Amino acid sequence: MKASDADILIVPGYKNSGPDHWQSRWQAKLSTARRVEQQSWAKPERTEWTANIAAAVNEATKPVVIVAHSLGSAATVQAVSEFDRAVAGALLVAPPDVANPKIRPKHLMTFGPYSRDPLPFPSLVIASRDDPYSSYESADDIAHAWGALFMDAGKAGHINAESGFGPWPEGLMVFARFLSKLEP
Repeated sequence: MKASDADILIVPGYKNSGPDHWQSRWQAKLSTARRVEQQSWAKPERTEWTANIAAAVNEATKPVVIVAHSLGSAATVQAVSEFDRAVAGALLVAPPDVANPKIRPKHLMTFGPYSRDPLPFPSLVIASRDDPYSSYESADDIAHAWGALFMDAGKAGHINAESGFGPWPEGLMVFARFLSKLEP
């Protein structure tokens, strides 16, 4: 599949993705990409976030490919049962460990626990070995449960602009390869 063949849904995490974040940059480059907006980025509410993601999926006119980061990954996984149409695939970057009682802010735990059922679409999880929101082992474990491909980003922090991932061309190349393997 080519990017032009898909509705690419950009699903940011807690506090949204600013202009320097790789998600915002990819959205600007990919003509069929659009952001799933949330009413409150600073105080995420699971029911609202999952409903907005499901609405974006269900309203799409082309095959859907999701590009989620952090809490956006958690919300995407929690929204799967609300999808009325198939999703072609999902790139889930830096999913937080929402079952960890030490996660801050605490309201992120309301997005957990994760289902351990396999996702009903091809997925790729990219995780860092020093992400402050999830241990590498936790990310590997949940990716395995979901039946997702798993990619080690090395010591990459939270894979966001603050940890040096503004344009993230390597990630875009990985996404392009993943996209090329998806069925329309």
